[in-house]
Amino acid sequence: MTKVDLSPRPVEAMSPRQLERRQSLIAAALALVNEIGVERLQMKQVCERSGVALGTAYRYFSSKDHLLAAAIAEWHRLLLADVVAELRGPRAGLGATDRVVRFVRHGMRAYQRQPQLARLRVAVAASTDPFASETLQGMARADSAALQAVMAEVPPAASDLVRHIVGHAWQGELTAWVTGRTTLGDARRRLEDVVRLVLTPYETGHPAGLPGVPAALLPPDRDTPSAAPPIGA
Repeated sequence: MTKVDLSPRPVEAMSPRQLERRQSLIAAALALVNEIGVERLQMKQVCERSGVALGTAYRYFSSKDHLLAAAIAEWHRLLLADVVAELRGPRAGLGATDRVVRFVRHGMRAYQRQPQLARLRVAVAASTDPFASETLQGMARADSAALQAVMAEVPPAASDLVRHIVGHAWQGELTAWVTGRTTLGDARRRLEDVVRLVLTPYETGHPAGLPGVPAALLPPDRDTPSAAPPIGA
């Protein structure tokens, strides 16, 4: 017996009409996430909102997780495009560190304005659906490309590692905020500190010594005399 391939149709193989239906499903999913949250959302609701039949929806997405991964990836792609365009504009004179700090700051603010989408990003990161995982890998590549666009000064030999560190720090702090383990303010400050820590060495004129470590993060100099009087004085 011939095995039937139940995989969703690849995006590049879709007709304009199919792409339109797919986009309708994504738009409906994003709207419903903002209205009722990730946990309560069902594929049936998305189909009713979009006007796409349930059976047809599974031709585009293998599961609810796959659809939600595609939805957050689409929203995040538009966010990245806006942020990169801004940082390449009037602020082109900024150094790589300041540009990337602004990059992650704008990103965190966007998720702050739509906290349900922050929860969505964290929720789909734990999905075991292979098509959702593939979509999230594409989202990570988009993140990496956007970071590269705003930190062109970083040498190619170090660029991959720098982008990896910043990307994982962003996801980690977003997860910590969404799950209630930290405040948004603390998450944003830590993320910006990580950016400064890893990017400062590539700024022109950065002094030798402990590369990339902001003064506020350095431990006290043990060779510096203490301002406190000696015992017994």
